Amino acid sequence: MKIHNKKKYLSFLKFKRDFQEYGLEKARSYELILHWLNNRLSRNQFLVLSGILVGCTAGLAGVILKTLVHTIHNFITHIHFEYQILFYIVFPFLGIVLTTAIVITIFKGQDRKGIGAILYEIAQNSSIVASVKMYSQVIQSAVTVGLGGSAGLESPIAVTGAAIGSNYAQTYRLSYKERTLLLAAGATAGIASAFNAPIAGIMFAFEILLTGVVFTDFIPLVVAAVCGSLLSRVLLQEDILFRFYAREAFNYKNVPYYLILGIVTGLYARYFVVISQKVEHFIKGLKLSRMRKAMFGGLVLSLLCVLFPPLFGEGYETVKEFTNGSTHSIIRNSFFRYFEIGDWTIIIFLVLVCLLKAFATSFTIFSGGNGGNFAPSLFAGGTVGYLFALVCQHIGFTDVPVTNLVLVGMAGAMSGVLYAPLTAIFLIAESSFGYDLFIPLMIVSIISYLIAKWFSPISPELKSLADQGKIFTNKHDKNLLFALRTEDFIDKYSETINENASVNELFELVKNGNKNIFAATDEAGKLKGILTLDDIRPYLFNKEIDNLQIVSQIMKAPPAVIFRENQPLEILQIFDDTGVWNLPVTSENNDFIGFISKSSILMSYRQLLKEYSE
Repeated sequence: MKIHNKKKYLSFLKFKRDFQEYGLEKARSYELILHWLNNRLSRNQFLVLSGILVGCTAGLAGVILKTLVHTIHNFITHIHFEYQILFYIVFPFLGIVLTTAIVITIFKGQDRKGIGAILYEIAQNSSIVASVKMYSQVIQSAVTVGLGGSAGLESPIAVTGAAIGSNYAQTYRLSYKERTLLLAAGATAGIASAFNAPIAGIMFAFEILLTGVVFTDFIPLVVAAVCGSLLSRVLLQEDILFRFYAREAFNYKNVPYYLILGIVTGLYARYFVVISQKVEHFIKGLKLSRMRKAMFGGLVLSLLCVLFPPLFGEGYETVKEFTNGSTHSIIRNSFFRYFEIGDWTIIIFLVLVCLLKAFATSFTIFSGGNGGNFAPSLFAGGTVGYLFALVCQHIGFTDVPVTNLVLVGMAGAMSGVLYAPLTAIFLIAESSFGYDLFIPLMIVSIISYLIAKWFSPISPELKSLADQGKIFTNKHDKNLLFALRTEDFIDKYSETINENASVNELFELVKNGNKNIFAATDEAGKLKGILTLDDIRPYLFNKEIDNLQIVSQIMKAPPAVIFRENQPLEILQIFDDTGVWNLPVTSENNDFIGFISKSSILMSYRQLLKEYSE
């Protein structure tokens, strides 16, 4: 504790010196005050203060992004249809191409995006997020979604908030756990400001970001969420807010509708993620330059938006039309207006919109645009709920709770796509003031989530990273092992001896060294065998040993060989299978690199467990 306080004090003195010598060019006065407060306040007090500051900053970033996109979007959409179709052709294409150009020219091709990027930084980079992400995601997603990209702003807002929290913690040299907490607080505030839903923001942090991370402090998350939500409520206009005022009272007699809708949204969520994966693989497999992929994806998106205008942008306005009962306005700007608009016309139109939304979102994101699956899953879920209500009415059922089915459908699709049922439940409950809808929200969200888990225990979007051990999962022991790096356990000073060396040379190596295991190699450094002190001991005290005997005659093959690419979890399994404590590490070409010890991995694991438990 004394050492920690000393470091903080020295950091403060250095900052004070810079401030006095260079003034505001090198030091900002508010940082000087915060450094002083960091030394005066208790840990919990400073974390609460930090949560407020991070929450306000991340919330403001969310407000700026939403306002910017809303302004661009309004300019494009409030135009007569004959001209608007031209915008549907030009602007979605332009959005993806411009975003790609910005990434290549301004951000040097660094475009890692999405929730997976945050989880990777938490698990593999000690929750250190590059400072450029504090604004890069805002710029890229504003261009993509503002010009009609069929994606959401919530993931970019979450990444931006996470970067703000991480860089704040780095500035004041906070520990890994505190840095992770403020990273999550920034993302929480971003989500809270995007939806004006503080509880949903907190649930998002616990369900998705902090998976596998043990925390006892959560007050900074709460205050950050409150700050983000308040800024959203104060600064955003009513038409920008994610708000639904129309709904019906919950009637237990409608439970069968919700049970069926839960199954439908669960199956649709699976369809959505499968299409997303297939489009991603398809685009990655194209032998085109980055810009040409963007142009191709932009063309596909523009075509979809021309045929089905609801696919343009986030789609929240269309969902609000569902809840307001304005059915005809949904297809007013599409080519379907030239057909006789009957019940089946609307049903066919909505079926096609649901099916093609997955393609529109995937081409937007993977061809070069920037956005996330929050808004698309909500839009698709609302459309599925409305479509389900129309079908029920067409069959002949009366008193169908149309508005409620739209709302809970949104929660169901989001739960199945993002694997976040609690976030989905509280998001819709807060956004619709529909706390009396908790029962149907829970029914639909949980059924959809269970169906998604039945197909894949881990979100397909994150499965590849989880399998590689690059992100944390609910298995805490594995998370700690994945946090260890194989390279750190290789003994680079392992002793080797040529396989053709005499036994006497081996004796000299044992006599002058301090190792109890040796690698026998050839002239090229290839591993040929290993020797332990137990192998050598019978010869060491044998006075009648044949001086002509060489190492290759007494060495033995290793019970197993480890490669640099093996993860610590795999290595421990190999140790358990072989029953030994030391194994050689080689390259793919059998070049000897060094030995690795089971005890060194276990000691590091225990130390890491101790740090996480404090």
